[in-house]
Amino acid sequence: MAPRADALLSRLRDPDDDSVDRELLRHQVETRTEPATEMGDLRGQLVDARRRVGESAREVGVAAVATGTAPFGAGEVRVSPKDRYRAMVDEFGEISREAGTCGMHVHVGIASREEGIGIIDRMRPWLPMVLALSVNSPYAEGRDSGYASWRSQVSCRWPTAGATELFGDPATYDALVADLMAAGAASDPGMVYFEARLAAEWPTVEVRVADVCTDPDDAVVVAAVVRAIAATAAAEWEAGTAPRPWRSELLRAAAWRAGRYGLAGTLVHPVDGELAPARGVLETFVGRMRPALEEAGDLDVVTAGFERLLAATGASRQRAAYERGGSIQDVVADLVARTEAAWRP
Repeated sequence: MAPRADALLSRLRDPDDDSVDRELLRHQVETRTEPATEMGDLRGQLVDARRRVGESAREVGVAAVATGTAPFGAGEVRVSPKDRYRAMVDEFGEISREAGTCGMHVHVGIASREEGIGIIDRMRPWLPMVLALSVNSPYAEGRDSGYASWRSQVSCRWPTAGATELFGDPATYDALVADLMAAGAASDPGMVYFEARLAAEWPTVEVRVADVCTDPDDAVVVAAVVRAIAATAAAEWEAGTAPRPWRSELLRAAAWRAGRYGLAGTLVHPVDGELAPARGVLETFVGRMRPALEEAGDLDVVTAGFERLLAATGASRQRAAYERGGSIQDVVADLVARTEAAWRP
């Protein structure tokens, strides 16, 4: 790992462009996309941001990779020069220093905070499936963690992370956020790391369960899936359909299982709560979300993406690289090659 984010960003800095920014630790950078309705546009933005980051990384003597965890581990981490980040490390200690993982956050626009809470309450049982689609972090500290997404296990150490109970309305949500901040579990609303939350600065529901995907096409599938879940949940809220009263303890168990096995094993079924083969869960998703998928024009993108991911997730591709070469170095070399293949001409 190399703490070269500041040097990389100095080559990109444009006062009017916030599509690339620093993160908590200096071996990370964050890319952002503008709002989009077409998945092709979203993919183009993602690839362009990765190209600019990748080219600048090469100019400062490193390579940028898209992965959920650093396979070698982060070593002696350095905190980015920002007062908020320094305060986080002072307050949360080792949790912060081990937080050099990379997740993908998907924002979906909402018409009101009431609608946003309606969506959050109804999308909860589907979020472990979203994690299972994105798993891309099996290695950490130079060894196989045994998890398809080790990032998801690291991120749940934050005191505000994980599945939530039903909120019902924005007032209940706001009161909980205020109580968490009063308890010292978060210094500001941006540190409320629920699986799905009302974004602090934007009129969106922000879903925070996915690993960063090495393949941009996998990222697009995750985005399309999240949009379909949100659109379906919004329609149910508008119709007055009550959300199912899942316990947050079971949802946390479902998320654990998704992070442990990805699509290679069984998942907690988001309808009946029983263990079910991953393919069956994905087929149920398509059946339930078909109207939203068709309306958005995403049905073919999602169904083709499901078949591709059932054959090989990001985690299984990393493990295949290890099997081919026999070392963590081979995993990293493969991540570099696949990350850069997406943006190189």
